[in-house]
Amino acid sequence: MLARKSIIPEEYVLARIAAENLRKPRIRDHPRKARFIAKNGACNLAHKNIREQGRFLQDIFTTLVDLKWRHTLVIFTMSFLCSWLLFAMMWWLVAFAHGDMDPSTENPSNSTKWTPCVTCVRSFTSAFLFSIEVQVTIGFGGRMMTEECPLAITVLILQNIVGLIINAVMLGCIFMKTAQAHRRAETLIFSRQAVIAVRNGKLCFMFRVGDLRKSMIISASVRIQVVRKTMTPEGEVIPIHQVDIPVDNPIESNNIFLVAPLIICHVIDKRSPLYDISASDLALQDLELIVILEGVVETTGITTQARTSYVAEEILWGHRFVPIVTEEEGVYAVDYSKFGNTIKVAAPRCSARELDEKPSILIQTLQKSELSHQNSLRKRNSMRRNNSIRRSNSMRRTNSSLIVPKVQFITPEGSQSASET
Repeated sequence: MLARKSIIPEEYVLARIAAENLRKPRIRDHPRKARFIAKNGACNLAHKNIREQGRFLQDIFTTLVDLKWRHTLVIFTMSFLCSWLLFAMMWWLVAFAHGDMDPSTENPSNSTKWTPCVTCVRSFTSAFLFSIEVQVTIGFGGRMMTEECPLAITVLILQNIVGLIINAVMLGCIFMKTAQAHRRAETLIFSRQAVIAVRNGKLCFMFRVGDLRKSMIISASVRIQVVRKTMTPEGEVIPIHQVDIPVDNPIESNNIFLVAPLIICHVIDKRSPLYDISASDLALQDLELIVILEGVVETTGITTQARTSYVAEEILWGHRFVPIVTEEEGVYAVDYSKFGNTIKVAAPRCSARELDEKPSILIQTLQKSELSHQNSLRKRNSMRRNNSIRRSNSMRRTNSSLIVPKVQFITPEGSQSASET
């Protein structure tokens, strides 16, 4: 917030803002690339210039499920209202054609007994109420069918069939929207950042995945894809080139037992697109790693899919995830407050190719980290010794200051008596 003119001159304020902007340049080396998959799993893709719009009407049920809730509720309400109004008009026409609207038929003479098609239908409002009663099977008892008009019986059968179809479609649509698979994916979480570190002597790309619910995901599998812009030798530019990369799993398949948060590991070997990327090259890479977790919901049996992605800025080189699963009183406890926490560890800054060609780099890196760890321990121990010595000296000084000297008293008789207070 700028200062007032009466306190600080405006020229000084503008000069200070300019100096701050010069200290912190905001110019980026390269423009930020748009993500293909957002962190919440949504696809960052816009469909434009679709000419064949009629294909969406051929699959009307999927179209209704994919609509937004406000549009679905409007269609749900209007479908019932329109059907009630349509059949109300038909009932009114049946009654009008039969002469039930004639006032003379309301109080017929004793010699002539008049039987209407539908009792107590004298206006369009009463026909509309009777249409609602027929379609939703309320049946208040004031209006009822008679056997006088075969056309009215046909309209009754037709309205019942149409009402059942509308109920089946709209209620099924509402159920599918409330039980969609991506709703279950809201409780499947991924770590905000991924890491690259050494595991079992190999550089590995790792991230953490967890499930917040106690109901498990059956036959859960994890797939990783690298999306990047490539160019073929013929000069063809592929803006979204997808490459599958393997996941390190002791089982032959990619199925995981997601009962607790797991660290998914990808070994950077010759098959990996990250094989030639070093720590310095990572920030300049225009790539995106997409993670897809699929499985069957245990409670509903519906297949669900959770997605996320990691760009180069979200990959930490030389870090490792902290452990969050501990055993407390015979129960394994998971601390989700540390779900995305990482610690810095020793890792070579070269690429996996250079590490395979020169294995001594890893040994040197580990030796340096061991030496630095020992030096830090020595410094820590020396600091502890110095602190203990300072504390002991300070305690001695305080104790010496508390010692009271002896005081001698001289009596009038000339004898001396010593007393200590």
